[in-house]
Amino acid sequence: FFSKIPSVPRLSSNVQLQLLSWNPYVTGNSVIAMKYKDGVIMACDTGASYGSTLRYKSVERIKEVGKHSLIGGSGEFSDFQEILRYLDELTLNDHMWDDGNSLGPKEIHAYLTRVMYNRRNKFDPLWNSLVLGGVKKGPKGDEKYLGMVNMIGTHFEENHIATGFGNHMAIPILRGEWREDMTFEEAVKLIEKCLLVLLYRDRSSINKFQIAKITTEGSTIYPPYALKTNWGFAAFENPSKGAVGTW
Repeated sequence: FFSKIPSVPRLSSNVQLQLLSWNPYVTGNSVIAMKYKDGVIMACDTGASYGSTLRYKSVERIKEVGKHSLIGGSGEFSDFQEILRYLDELTLNDHMWDDGNSLGPKEIHAYLTRVMYNRRNKFDPLWNSLVLGGVKKGPKGDEKYLGMVNMIGTHFEENHIATGFGNHMAIPILRGEWREDMTFEEAVKLIEKCLLVLLYRDRSSINKFQIAKITTEGSTIYPPYALKTNWGFAAFENPSKGAVGTW
């Protein structure tokens, strides 16, 4: 009987790795960024989930890129690390030219759009949504730049950006309250309002956030901190009240 069972071909290690790349494993949540009076501000929490389990709580997902840019990544964290390796090679190669010029945020964003679209066309995508912001002196003075690109290469430039769940919950807040002439303190207040909404509504978010800014003077990534929360709202105490069909 057993001799009649057809044998199942064993997948090669390369095929197995490609199958693994089709699904994210350890993922980070929303990244929020916006322009303000002096530069660009970016924020996200420091959590990373293994499936639906909040496995890691001190993961930093905002990094410096060259002299003029910051990058924030949501999605698969190992893919984000691979992207950072690409960017290290890019900025090192640019530095080796020693021509007095350096890549700005616009050029790095364009590079990332090509990388993400190229990997998508190979059916081996980098499972991330990336936010790239920065400030560089141009013909019209200090030029602020903020753009995003996702795992299939879709990209755009905007005054304020949110990835992941923040695209649904934070963008309406930013559209209503963002101003181009905001001070850094006002920008932090607005960012924290968005982060707090995500903390209440996104089950994968944690109360440990990191904020970064970049201006013509350089970039600063601040240490993680927590926000004051209130879980005494009636909707939190009895979330199933009025919901038909819930337990």
